[in-house]
Amino acid sequence: MQGAARTDRGTTHWDAEREVGARARLEAIARILDSRWRVPGTSIRFGADAVLNLLPGLGFVASKGLSAYLILEARRLGVPTSTLVRMIGNVGLDALISAVPLAGWAADVFFRANLRNMALLREHLNREAVRR
Repeated sequence: MQGAARTDRGTTHWDAEREVGARARLEAIARILDSRWRVPGTSIRFGADAVLNLLPGLGFVASKGLSAYLILEARRLGVPTSTLVRMIGNVGLDALISAVPLAGWAADVFFRANLRNMALLREHLNREAVRR
């Protein structure tokens, strides 16, 4: 790659910058989906995932599609298969919770699959950074 300095482990500074940018973008998406707004007078936070799930059909597909995008990006960042399976499990459980009318929608506010998945991604990236 022209103009990119290689590190000891064969990665480039461009790769590191790309990883930092991806991490920031994915963190922002996860926060918007799971904890963007606060219920006034409480510490309860909710995000677009809970709101989208109120829309029959399309909202569910849109929210789970964005969750799938986070997992796809995690795969591109080199997350191992075992962690990807855990991430898929988090989204699957979120989908099951969301499928239950009323009670599921309320529970969706408290089960934050995207923030859980970002914690798994963060843990992986931090471990990899130490190895470099």
